[in-house]
Amino acid sequence: MRLLVIEDERKAGEYLKKGLEESGFTVDIAYNGIDGLHLALEDDYELIVLDVMLPGMDGWTVLERLRAKKETPVLFLTALDELEERVRGLECGGDDYLVKPFAFVELLARVRTLLRRGPPRDVEHVHIGDLEIDAIRRRVRRAGQKIDLTPKEFSLLQLLARRRGEVLSRTQIASYVWDMNFDSDTNVVDVAIRRLRVKVDDGHDTKLIHTVRGVGYVLDLEAHG
Repeated sequence: MRLLVIEDERKAGEYLKKGLEESGFTVDIAYNGIDGLHLALEDDYELIVLDVMLPGMDGWTVLERLRAKKETPVLFLTALDELEERVRGLECGGDDYLVKPFAFVELLARVRTLLRRGPPRDVEHVHIGDLEIDAIRRRVRRAGQKIDLTPKEFSLLQLLARRRGEVLSRTQIASYVWDMNFDSDTNVVDVAIRRLRVKVDDGHDTKLIHTVRGVGYVLDLEAHG
């Protein structure tokens, strides 16, 4: 399997390349965002390990431009441990993140978990009240008005819609949407839900996304206990 590492610190990049190659992967490396994006778009990789703080073009921009053309899984490496920064990385289309410093064995476990993911099976269209979700075109409308969502917001809404009426815990949501276990750090889910609510429910009399205190979240036409 071919992986791409985009990391500006040469010692760290060489360490990752060596460790991943010893674990059976073929690894290309780029030391700045511009070269990394070029490689990511020109070649086919099973997964990209992407640092956030890069010269030339930062990791956020690399990911946004990559996501305009490809869905290659991306594991973020970041020294930024603020909740908002982690949420931003996931909502921009990142699939997982790892805060520096980290143990290589943990990175390897995250890489293997992402690579085991199967392609999602989408129900083509979902209608709940005046909410319409087109899974193929990845478009969402409410009362006929288009709603612009980030990739992770779309995945979150799609999960809630598929499991309509079922209360999902924060841990379940983290597992399904980001394929990771946040353990106690489920504030990431709360922040993502809050942002999704603003886009889906604000300005509408009927609220679709409901909190079930002490349990989790549910999407339905009626509130749950």
